[in-house]
Amino acid sequence: MLGSLGRRNNGAIPDAALGVKRIGFLSFGHYQAIPGSRTRSASDVLLQSIELAEAAEEIGIDGAYFRVHHFAKQLASPFPLLAAIGARTSRIEIGTGVIDMRYENALYMAEEAAAADLISGGRLQLGVSRGSPEPALNGARTFGYVPPEGMADADLARVKTELFRAAITGAGVAEPNPQMTGSYEPLAIEPQSPGLADRIWWGAGSRATGQWAAEQGMNLMSSTLLTEDTGVPFDQLQAEQIAMFRAAWAEQGWERTPRVSISRSVIPVTTDEDRRYFGGRSSESQDQVGYIDGGIARFGKSYTGEPDQIAAELAADAAVQAADTVLLTVPNQLGVEYNARLLQTIADHIAPAIGWEPNLG
Repeated sequence: MLGSLGRRNNGAIPDAALGVKRIGFLSFGHYQAIPGSRTRSASDVLLQSIELAEAAEEIGIDGAYFRVHHFAKQLASPFPLLAAIGARTSRIEIGTGVIDMRYENALYMAEEAAAADLISGGRLQLGVSRGSPEPALNGARTFGYVPPEGMADADLARVKTELFRAAITGAGVAEPNPQMTGSYEPLAIEPQSPGLADRIWWGAGSRATGQWAAEQGMNLMSSTLLTEDTGVPFDQLQAEQIAMFRAAWAEQGWERTPRVSISRSVIPVTTDEDRRYFGGRSSESQDQVGYIDGGIARFGKSYTGEPDQIAAELAADAAVQAADTVLLTVPNQLGVEYNARLLQTIADHIAPAIGWEPNLG
C-alpha cells in the first residue's frame, strides 16, 4: 500500500541547508481555573490559540503547532482548531506535535485533515505517532479501538498510520456500490488535498524509530526527550538520531528532501514578570535522565536566561544545527500577550543566531 506514497531515485539526499530554516511555537494547550492562569476554560485555550497563531504570523514565526492529549485539560481535537487558524492566517504553517494514532479512525481523520489543509491553502504539517503515557488506562480502547489478538497498541498505531497515508494519496479504500457509481473501482475518500502526503511527520522517540520513519517516507519530528540514553549529552544523541534518519532516507532513495523538527524549551528572561515566573529554573538547565513507559529516557535541558546567553547556547546545540525546524514550547497558560512578547524577543534576539530570518511574506 505504501508504494504509492513516495517516489524514489538512486541519488543521495540533496545537501540543501541542514541549518535551521524555520521556527515555530508548540503549545501544550493547558487550561485550568487556577490562580494566575489566563486559560481557565477550554474555550479560552481554543480562542487564544487562534489569536497567538495570528500574532506569531505577524512577527514572522513560521509555524503554529499543538500537542494532542485525551482525558486531560488540554487540547484534544486538533482539526477544528487547525481549520480555524488556517482561515484566519495566510502564511504560517499549522500542525500537530503529535496526534496519537491509537485513538484515530484513519479514514475519518483523512477527511478532516484534507479539509483543514484545503482551508489553509496547503499549510498543514501533521505530526503523528504511537502515543505516549497518558492519564487514562487503555484510553484508546475506551474510544473503541482494540488491537487484534497478537498486536500491540504501537503496532495498531502504525497500521492506522499506513491506512491514513494511503487514504490521503487517493488510494481506493472502500468497495463501491455499482448501482450508485456505475463502476467497480474502489472508492477514495473525499476531499483530497494534493501534497498533504509529503507533510506527514512521525514523532520518533528513539534512533530506531527515526530510521523506521525514514523507511516509510515520513518526515522526522523529535521532541525534548528520547527513550534511550547512551551517556552523551541530549543534543548529541538527538543529532545522532537525525543523522541516522537522513542516512536511512538516502538508502531508501526517496526523491524529495525530508524535513526534521526538534523541540526546545526557550524562555528569555528580560522583565520582572519573566523573573517571577522563570527566574529560579537553574535545575532545568542541564539534561535529566529518568524513566518513562518503564524504560530509561534522556530529557533535554531548558534554555532559560538572558537572550544573548540563550542565543549562544542554541548556536552550540548539535541537534538545533542539524534540524531544519525548531519548535519552541510556550507557556500557553500565561496568555496571548505574554507569549507574543516571548516570541518577539526570540525573533529579535535569539533566532538570528541559529540562522533564522522572519517569514513576513
